[in-house]
Amino acid sequence: MTTISYREAVREGIRAALAQDDRVFIMGEDIGEYGGCYAVTMGLLEEFGPERVRDTPLSESAFVGAGIGAALGGMLPIVEIMTVNFSLLALDQIVNTAAALQHMSGGQFNVPLVIRMTTGAGRQLAAQHSHSFDGWYAHIPGIRVVAPATVTDARWMMPTALADPDPVLIFEHGGLYNASGDLEDIGPVDLDHAAVRREGGDVTLITYGGTLPTAMSAADTLAADGIEAEVIDLRTLRPLDDATFVDSVRRTHRAVVVDEGWRSGSISAEVSARIMEQAFYELDAPVGRVAGKEVPTPYARHMEQAAIPGVDDVVAGVRAAMRGE
Repeated sequence: MTTISYREAVREGIRAALAQDDRVFIMGEDIGEYGGCYAVTMGLLEEFGPERVRDTPLSESAFVGAGIGAALGGMLPIVEIMTVNFSLLALDQIVNTAAALQHMSGGQFNVPLVIRMTTGAGRQLAAQHSHSFDGWYAHIPGIRVVAPATVTDARWMMPTALADPDPVLIFEHGGLYNASGDLEDIGPVDLDHAAVRREGGDVTLITYGGTLPTAMSAADTLAADGIEAEVIDLRTLRPLDDATFVDSVRRTHRAVVVDEGWRSGSISAEVSARIMEQAFYELDAPVGRVAGKEVPTPYARHMEQAAIPGVDDVVAGVRAAMRGE
C-alpha cells in the first residue's frame, strides 16, 4: 500500500481514466492551467492536452449541458463543478435533463455522465460556500450519488462511476483533500454497498463523507470508556444500502446518525426513518441524530465549529443513546 493524500487519490482516479479510455475527458472551471480550485487536476493538462482537459466559461448550466450532450454522443465526460453551491446554477440540467432523460426517452437514451463537486463546511468559506446539499441530490430518481470518505474510495470510485450508464454525482468533502491514508490496490469500488469501517457491539454510528473521520475519532474516545461503536460508512447516498446499517442496528440495538447537513429533511432523517421502519422492535433507545445546526454556516471559526458536528457532539449523542434517551 502507498500513503497518499485524498487529493492525490482523486487525481489518480481521473488520470487512470483518461489514460485507459479515449472517450474520457474532463472539463470545468480553472481545471487546466490553474490545476483546479483544489489542485485536484494539477498536471493533467500537461499530460493529456487541452482536448482532454478543458477549461470552461463560468457557466455551470452551459458546461453541465455540454457534458450531457457529450455523454449522449458516446463520450464519457467528467464534469467538475467547483463547489456544490455552484451546482444550483445547473439544477435544471441535472434534475430535468440528466436524471430524467432515460425515463423521458422510454429507455432509448442513457446519460453516462460523472459530475464531481466539492461539498461541506469547516474551512471558513462562509454561508455561500459551505453547503452540504448531498441529501438534496439523493432525493432525485435517475442519478447515483456517492461520497468517498477514504483515499481508497476516492481513487477507485471513478472507474465504477464511469462504467455506470446513468449520471453519477461524486461529492468530495473539502475538508478531506489534505488528509492522507493508505491507498489499497483493490480495483473498482462496489458502489452498491455501505462499508463497515469499525466493528462494535454497543451502538451503530452511521455516517458518510467528511464526517467519517469525526465518527471514527468519537468511536476511539468511546472505546476508552468501554463503549464499542460500530461505524458504518454509507458511501452511496442513492441508492441507499439500508440492509447494511439495519443489520448492524439489529445487533447493537442502538443507532446514532452523523450528518453535516441540516437536520430537517436530511440524509440523517432518511436513515432514521428506514431504521424505524425495518428495525423498530430491535431498538433499545430512539435513533439519535447529530447534524449541522439549522443556520447558514457562519464565517467566524469558533461559530462555524459550533454549527457543524464535532467529536464531542457525537460522543454526547452516543452517551444519550446508551442511557436510552
